[in-house]
Amino acid sequence: MISLKDIIKEIEENKGLWANIHAKRKRGEKPAKKGSEAYKKAKAAADKINKEEIEEAEYQGRDVKLNKPTRGDTKKFKVYVNTGKKNKDGSTKVKKVEFGARGSENRIKKDDPERRKSFRARHKCDQKKDKTSAGYWSCKKW
Repeated sequence: MISLKDIIKEIEENKGLWANIHAKRKRGEKPAKKGSEAYKKAKAAADKINKEEIEEAEYQGRDVKLNKPTRGDTKKFKVYVNTGKKNKDGSTKVKKVEFGARGSENRIKKDDPERRKSFRARHKCDQKKDKTSAGYWSCKKW
């Protein structure tokens, strides 16, 4: 019987769940059935790896928290995000995303359901998936 540690080790060595699935197919093994113990262990291992997301990184020589919006410099808000790429030294590449309009007349009035619905429809918030875009974070605020 394969232990959870072995599954995690195999997934990490193969750089992801899909690589593990393809390797298993290549060996001629059948995929685990959805309700089986092996399936549950593999899913738990994949979920554990996916949750181990980076929370802090370095941006222009200083440590910053990732995916946590704060008050901005040139815009109303800013957030540091992982671009999914690596720097030449192997560290995580971080991007600063600024969003929102400055000024007291540009208050966010998201408590009104009609305004919220209108904003989300106008900006097509259901299509925003890229964390490195200002639109994604603006929609998340709304």
